[in-house]
Amino acid sequence: MADEKQQPERTMTARVGRDNQRYGPNGERLVAGVVALSADKTHVLLIQSSSSHTNPKKGWVLPKGGWESDEPTCSEAACREAWEEAGIICHVSRDLGEITEKRTEAQIKKYGTSAPRALYRFFEVEVKEERESWPERYKRGREWMGYLRAREALGARPELLEALERSGIKKGC
Repeated sequence: MADEKQQPERTMTARVGRDNQRYGPNGERLVAGVVALSADKTHVLLIQSSSSHTNPKKGWVLPKGGWESDEPTCSEAACREAWEEAGIICHVSRDLGEITEKRTEAQIKKYGTSAPRALYRFFEVEVKEERESWPERYKRGREWMGYLRAREALGARPELLEALERSGIKKGC
């Protein structure tokens, strides 16, 4: 269980770029993410991938992004990403552990020839507040989905599906 610390001030500006990005010992990009569950654990909050507003086929993902060098813990980075991408204030309830990159080299390289592999760390979180306005509101939609629908929506991203499976979501819904 994470410490009950004062939440950092939430800004309406999302971080961009990778100048402060942390990398692992093998050059992999360290990515922090959340699996935000409803209070009754029957639904998970998914967001549209950043390019889905121009290409609806891009689909749904879990809130996630780079762990930056000025963030003391990976869980803090995950909660910041949840705010920027999904507009939620959350509290970590459980560390879901590390998940290695599942995409092929070709899938990764479409983001640039020097794009690194990623090492993901996901956290199950309780949503304390869901705001109507957030930094990436105009480029990402969000939707609460039951397990079966979320599983289908994340099907093309096995690392995200693995995080969902590790969470405490009720799997019958």
